[in-house]
Amino acid sequence: MSTSVPFLNVVDPEFDFCAPEVLAAQAASWYAESPIGRVVLRYTPARALLRDPRFDHNGRLFMERNGVSGGPVYDWFVPMIVNRDGADHRRLRGLVNRAFTPRVVENLRPFIRARAEELADRLAENEISDFVTDFGDPMPLAVMCELLGVPPEDHDVFRGWSTDIGLVFSVAHGGDIPGRVAAALLGLSGYVESLMAAKARKPGEDLISALIAARREDGGLVSREELLNLVITLVFAAHDTTRHQLANAMVAFAEHPGQWSVLGQRPELAERAVEEVMRWRPSTTIAYRYAVDHLEFEGLPLAPGDCLTVCVATTQRDPAVFHGGDRFDITVPREAPPLQFGAGPHHCLGAALARAEVGEVLPLLARRFGPPRIAGPVSWSPPMGIHGPETLPLSFASDANALR
Repeated sequence: MSTSVPFLNVVDPEFDFCAPEVLAAQAASWYAESPIGRVVLRYTPARALLRDPRFDHNGRLFMERNGVSGGPVYDWFVPMIVNRDGADHRRLRGLVNRAFTPRVVENLRPFIRARAEELADRLAENEISDFVTDFGDPMPLAVMCELLGVPPEDHDVFRGWSTDIGLVFSVAHGGDIPGRVAAALLGLSGYVESLMAAKARKPGEDLISALIAARREDGGLVSREELLNLVITLVFAAHDTTRHQLANAMVAFAEHPGQWSVLGQRPELAERAVEEVMRWRPSTTIAYRYAVDHLEFEGLPLAPGDCLTVCVATTQRDPAVFHGGDRFDITVPREAPPLQFGAGPHHCLGAALARAEVGEVLPLLARRFGPPRIAGPVSWSPPMGIHGPETLPLSFASDANALR
């Protein structure tokens, strides 16, 4: 007897990747049908898909199937490093790896801690704060600008561009999203181009200067246009995903205040706390792959161009992989890595920086404040793509056990 495949309306603005009906679909089948094609619900096939060389990213097909067949967004998205595969991807990634080293991330930690303390003071000034405005947004924005060498006076204008360009993975939701992405790309392209020219004339101790130097050493193996595309991609990757992850963490701890108190008393759990908030409420909710040829995956026949989309948040609660995965618990070591950073050759270049930021911020806030409480309506970005609160009114409870 054949089992019917569940259907999930993932483009519904109110869709919740971890709703009971979605987890019931996960129990019934490793995939579901949806308006965007088949979506993967279980962790093991999802991780295998992200590592399978028979699939690629096909940025052109993604754009066209989302109604974008040309223009500046198309011209930026299709050749970006995320959508390159094979030798072409290794060429671009090799340049970044030479400039964006583990030492660069470690050297940013004092800056991250100092900025987090400053922003925590701002939170302490108000009984109720919009966490996104007062902390979640300016924190990764400052780190990104420090990393890239963007002067402080340009931070505010940079914020709008880097926020809106991250909506590129939510274009299936329509509305004003394509226009916002296009406007952000136009502004950001002009600014980054002038910044690159300034760094070429007068290099500094920043990532753009290091990338320009590495490109010169390679004899122009990476073109200037490719470098511009790469820097723009790094901008939204370094800001938008982390600002949403910080806000998602606050929502998770507001829902589980006892876990916040545990972290305040046991800061050595910071690393586990980072992994758990990324598992429980990831800021990246989907990852997609296209079949390169006729093939079979997990018994499912696929034709060239057929798409499988990983429902990241759903897979990260898969009880077959995460024992007690239906509970948020920072004391439990999780062996399976989160999928929001991808897997295999395309594992996210910024994963270490994101972990460093969240890992410095969470124990600092848990030491200074009692558990967060949601103090008003929360507005959210679209559920599919880079997802998290756009506004998050928070207060922090009085907690005699919090270390002041």
